[in-house]
Amino acid sequence: MTRAALLVCPASGKGRAARMAGSTAAALRPHVTSLTQLVAHDAAGTLAMAHQAVEDGADLLVVLGGDGAAHLAIQACAGTTTALGVVPAGTGNDFAAAAGSRSVEDVVHGTRKQFDLGRLSTGRWFATVLCAGFDSAVNERANALRWPAGPRRYDLAVVAELMSLRSAPLLVTTETGTFSLDATLVAVGNTPNYGGGIPVCPGADASDGLFDVTVVEGGSRTALARMLPTLRSGRHTEHPAVRTFRAREVSLSGGNGWVAYADGERQEALPVSVRTVPGALTVVGR
Repeated sequence: MTRAALLVCPASGKGRAARMAGSTAAALRPHVTSLTQLVAHDAAGTLAMAHQAVEDGADLLVVLGGDGAAHLAIQACAGTTTALGVVPAGTGNDFAAAAGSRSVEDVVHGTRKQFDLGRLSTGRWFATVLCAGFDSAVNERANALRWPAGPRRYDLAVVAELMSLRSAPLLVTTETGTFSLDATLVAVGNTPNYGGGIPVCPGADASDGLFDVTVVEGGSRTALARMLPTLRSGRHTEHPAVRTFRAREVSLSGGNGWVAYADGERQEALPVSVRTVPGALTVVGR
């Protein structure tokens, strides 16, 4: 039995989390010693409440929300003994999928496991994918769209961003070397998916202590448009313009003003540096 906190982000999934709050609490309560219920109405509140739950000694923090809420909870739980469970109720839910949680039942009946995290030089943690270039521009546009919901929002943003596609000089440095190229996007994956299930780094594994990095070299709009449909299947890695490798540390610079996104959340403009921290987070899932 455990002391648990349930952190509800009612705006997630256009109100889906709010509608699920009562049934989620009811499903959790028989399986924990105590359950503290918390409701956060914005990002600052989510972060503060997650930190408070950890400081108050919660053995398990359950977040009812999407990837944005999970990203904030990770900032509180990383490097602590508090396990994180996520009941997916957002738009993309990529972290929940990677953690093995598709419903509250997966948290209730799941097991605890260690999960690698990425850490930026700013101290910020991320769990899924850090990206920059075309894909981060898609993220910016998708986050601004009010319609449609779910993965189709990203599909629409992709089409719109293709219209203004430009490659940029990119310098990539790892613990084993440095290379430069003209690129349209770069993705540093702790887990395979971003954007609601797009396997941009299909071989990434959050238990191997390594990032999987995908770089798409500069090309025409037509070439990229032909490659993009293969992203859904992970077959883009077969394209000659795509370079993949693994590394423990990655620094990205150049990009002509590219902004990095991690877990779907805006971070900072390049240059950015990230490193893997094996087993930094305890997650609960199947």
